[in-house]
Amino acid sequence: MDFQAEYDLDFYAWLNKNVALLRDGRLAEIDVEHIAEELESIGKRDLRQLRSRLQVLVMHLLKWQYQPEKPSKSWLATIQHQRDEIEALLMDSPSLRGQLEPGLEMIYPKAVRDASRETDLPEAGFPLSCPFEIEEILAQGFLPD
Repeated sequence: MDFQAEYDLDFYAWLNKNVALLRDGRLAEIDVEHIAEELESIGKRDLRQLRSRLQVLVMHLLKWQYQPEKPSKSWLATIQHQRDEIEALLMDSPSLRGQLEPGLEMIYPKAVRDASRETDLPEAGFPLSCPFEIEEILAQGFLPD
């Protein structure tokens, strides 16, 4: 069976075969193209996860700041959980730290949209750009006033 067929029909078997080939040093026999694609997709997945967690975190910080009469334990738990998960991602892949600022610019409008939907506050009531610095967003004890 060729690489493409193995890859398409049974990914897990393809993966284990290529891991064994790599470990045995049989580099001429590995599926270089698909391995490269998979490694690339892992990086993209981690970046998507970082942005997604940042979006949820910022949305909850906005809710905390702009709807202070309704803070809940679940908001606090979500804020803490997202910070913990972002910290773990950055520990595993420190170079993702350089993606935080551009990621924040990308996700902020979405965080505003989500905060608006959950609070029934108009999107126009939120700042045009993120009122929090990355360091604040990630700081374990930070909650906006």
